[in-house]
Amino acid sequence: MTDATDVTTETVETDAGTARITWHPAREARLVLAVSHGAGGGIEARDLQALAAVLPGHGVTVALVEQPWRVAGKKVATAPKTLDAGWRGIWPAVAKPGLPVVSGGRSAGARVACRTATELGAAAVLALSFPLHPPGKPEKSRAGELLGAGVPTLVVQGGNDPFGKPGEFPEGDFELAEVPCGDHGFAVPKRAEIGQDAALEIITGRVVEWTRTQG
Repeated sequence: MTDATDVTTETVETDAGTARITWHPAREARLVLAVSHGAGGGIEARDLQALAAVLPGHGVTVALVEQPWRVAGKKVATAPKTLDAGWRGIWPAVAKPGLPVVSGGRSAGARVACRTATELGAAAVLALSFPLHPPGKPEKSRAGELLGAGVPTLVVQGGNDPFGKPGEFPEGDFELAEVPCGDHGFAVPKRAEIGQDAALEIITGRVVEWTRTQG
């Protein structure tokens, strides 16, 4: 776990505007996980905060990235090509420690990570709540983005995610971990078979296990 006094922030200028990185450093880091938020929220998302709290204790420095639209105070994400431009812009900063970088994100951020992984030289991709399709529109599949990542990929998906349940994902060269009863934000109902803390422990535990094989 990162000591709160170790957490630092930096701003990075990109072609899409000013981005912000909040660093949660590991004492003896072997990897950097650069992970961003979705199209309607920020780095306060429960899964991102859980990863930032747990992974540094396992040799993974976590860089929580806020896209320029979020830093600028807008409520809705910009177009995919602009998100990609912002991600390209922060990459030199997250690669600066000289460690392998896992490119990650939740929802729209997961799509960005997949689309840019090969181009940026990511060691792997962590896709949290990958939005396989818009809710109720399975015919509008984004599977091509996931399957085209070109690097080792872990998808962590809620069992009740309206953007794509685990069983809807195609066969492909990626690993998939399910969070039972979780929705798109990994929230679980009060009467679910597992509690909220247990759901987050599934996420962090699986990511810790997976990152041990990435560096």
